[in-house]
Amino acid sequence: MTLPATRKARSAHLFKAITSQRFLTKQGLGNEVPFFIYPYDAREGLSMNEDRRDLAARIGHAGVTVLDISLYDLSIGILEDRGILEQVLEIEPETDKAELRELLQSVLDPQANLIPKIGEAISSTPHDVIFLSGVGEVYPYIRSHNVLNNLQSKAKDKPTVLFFPGSYTHALATGASLDLFGCLHDDKYYRAFNILNYEV
Repeated sequence: MTLPATRKARSAHLFKAITSQRFLTKQGLGNEVPFFIYPYDAREGLSMNEDRRDLAARIGHAGVTVLDISLYDLSIGILEDRGILEQVLEIEPETDKAELRELLQSVLDPQANLIPKIGEAISSTPHDVIFLSGVGEVYPYIRSHNVLNNLQSKAKDKPTVLFFPGSYTHALATGASLDLFGCLHDDKYYRAFNILNYEV
């Protein structure tokens, strides 16, 4: 199968894939969780946000409801709920980066805090598919493989598409790898499908 080369071709492929009954009913996945990675060039980050919103709207017009979740917006919301967002912004310039990362990783821990928030959105908002974005904006405080590993119990009923600024590669020698921005290895993750390889 030839991968769609241009943004327009990729968008058309995504639309066709996500609106297909095969995708929505999770056919052909065996017992795997319905997680899909949409890798894209990190340099397209700003345009990708616009493309994702446009895609969600077009999919909605086709009768498929999207729950669009930004990890960045969710993280800001958690910091606001805890009443520490202003404090974090105030101390950030003078705080050691490792200390700041430790603080934010604790507050934004996927298992304890982030996934329960996503679970609330999943249970309270009718949807056919979940979009997850904001991966690059929350690095290194939140790692995408940790989100996916912890999300398996909450998002197994509907397909989830993670918009990933980098590459998702499979190699016999090294296995599957999420490479953030095309260069940072975000550790191994095997249980997702590259949606650009999805047969439509």
